[in-house]
Amino acid sequence: MHWDNARYFLAIARAGTLRAAARALNVDQATVGRRLAALERTLDARLFLRTPTAYVLTPAGEALRTPAEAMERAAIQMEQRVMGLDRRLTGTVRVATTDALGKRFVLPAIARLREEHPGIEVSCLMSQDVANLSRRQADLAVRTARPGAPDQIVRRLATLQTGLYASRAYLRSRDVPVSGSGMAGHDLIGSIQGEAPTAFCGESIANGRIVLKVSTTIALVDAAAQGLGIAELPCYRADAEADLVRLIPERADDFDVWLVSHADLHRTARVQALISKLVAEFETASGR
Repeated sequence: MHWDNARYFLAIARAGTLRAAARALNVDQATVGRRLAALERTLDARLFLRTPTAYVLTPAGEALRTPAEAMERAAIQMEQRVMGLDRRLTGTVRVATTDALGKRFVLPAIARLREEHPGIEVSCLMSQDVANLSRRQADLAVRTARPGAPDQIVRRLATLQTGLYASRAYLRSRDVPVSGSGMAGHDLIGSIQGEAPTAFCGESIANGRIVLKVSTTIALVDAAAQGLGIAELPCYRADAEADLVRLIPERADDFDVWLVSHADLHRTARVQALISKLVAEFETASGR
């Protein structure tokens, strides 16, 4: 079986419909259907049950999935190793990060890279989701969670802080919270991600009320700046907002920022060029 056929098969298996698989492959739905039909004729086996809502793997399809995924890993590894030998300061680098880290650190680093190496193009994916470097969703990632994959090179870029913040407008109508009060009488802004918090920066919020949950850090900062309540925010972002005031300054949490790259791509010249700019940007921000 050719890898290209396996690629279409895996896209359908993962997406569940021809339409979703076509979007993932950036082709039209008819092409996906033709490829699947051709593969089933070649193997003389029905790989999916066609239900009204989804394509479901048959036993033959289940048996095919593991070797198809092995072909995928081999194809990606071949591409990565060839790219790792590429010494040209041209081409595309894909970097994944969050919206807040992207705005403050990654985009300025990209600007400096483009000034020095205009032949390098950058695709910057800003999302709360963690990009899968092994599947080439990105070449580099700047993230706050340290990965444990053995095929990835990991470097700590910085240790940053979060603190408690509210807008001046919010504080004009409320007393400034004091440590140990459990945020009594205060509105709070939280994140949709993860479990419901019991504390912000180690300060109990048991007596406060979460009035808004948002999905991104930038939305969290904007909501606090609009006077909607108190939020736990990264200091590098909140301190840049003139209308935000830091509360209970002794309350702070540290968090690490990690640079992650795939081992086979780490030596690529254009990847190294972006890495150097990212490292310099974080060193400047940290005063090192």
